[in-house]
Amino acid sequence: MQVADQRTTTPAPNDTHPPARPARRPWVARLKRDRWLLLFGLPGLLVILTFHYIPLLGNVIAFKDYQPYLGIQESPWNGLANFAVIFNGDPAFLNALGNTLIITALQVVFVFPLPICLALVLNSLLSDRLKRLVQSILYLPHFMSWVIVVAIFQQMLGNAGLISNWLLRNGHDAVHIIGNSDVFKELITAQVIWKDCGWGTILFLAALSHIDIQLYEASGVDGASRWRQLWHVTLPGIRPVIILLLILRLGDILTVGFEQIVLQQQAVGTQVSEVLDTYVYNNGILAGNWGASAAVGLVKGLIGVALVLGANKLAHIFGEKGIYQK
Repeated sequence: MQVADQRTTTPAPNDTHPPARPARRPWVARLKRDRWLLLFGLPGLLVILTFHYIPLLGNVIAFKDYQPYLGIQESPWNGLANFAVIFNGDPAFLNALGNTLIITALQVVFVFPLPICLALVLNSLLSDRLKRLVQSILYLPHFMSWVIVVAIFQQMLGNAGLISNWLLRNGHDAVHIIGNSDVFKELITAQVIWKDCGWGTILFLAALSHIDIQLYEASGVDGASRWRQLWHVTLPGIRPVIILLLILRLGDILTVGFEQIVLQQQAVGTQVSEVLDTYVYNNGILAGNWGASAAVGLVKGLIGVALVLGANKLAHIFGEKGIYQK
């Protein structure tokens, strides 16, 4: 009788095994099954290959003494000679690198956190109508080109702009912020904030909408204040999105805006406005140093890739998902 009880209470060995996974179809069968889905994605794939991957082959110029009349294939190889502007510390390159790092630091400190703060403020508004109105107003500058944005700032902050005219009418001296090299970096940071801060709130508002409302109700029952709920419920709820966007931002950390700076470079000079993107354009396209500019662009891209991979690895170490799984 005792033996019989043991047989009924002991699980069978097969019960401890995980359920068997269904056999995977051959790739030809899966290709045939998803043929219409793949067909819809084909135009996007062709665009990515044409404009993002095939141009990568042009990086070979970085290792050649490129002559436009000879073409890429006929131009002679010169090894790492084009990288001398980086390794030997060319003054123009160092100036561009220094300006780029300063602008990047300003954007990481001031531009990146602002959409988070703005999303938290919008999320706390009780009126949905007011929330939609504020969102629509904040999104609008994103759809303007940099030409329009720079023109608006010129009309507001230029020597003959709205603020200068108002100061002159009231007996004060005019201000010329657009052409002031001392505040150029702060000015372009402010322009980025005005143009893209509202647009950057979209992802954070979407993340906030997925936080379980019962967490707020439970914390409220426990006596948590609004600040406690913000710290212990809201911020942990959007932390994966913050880390994801921060990692993606690191990939473009040395890209601080080409069109925006080129449009204003003549007013303040290259000493304060030259960044790596404009250095590649001015030194490569205008001055004809194609190989050196390609080398700078290649190193810039490799640094971005290394930062993304390193930050993603760091996110995995701290238990976050990052931008892709292990």
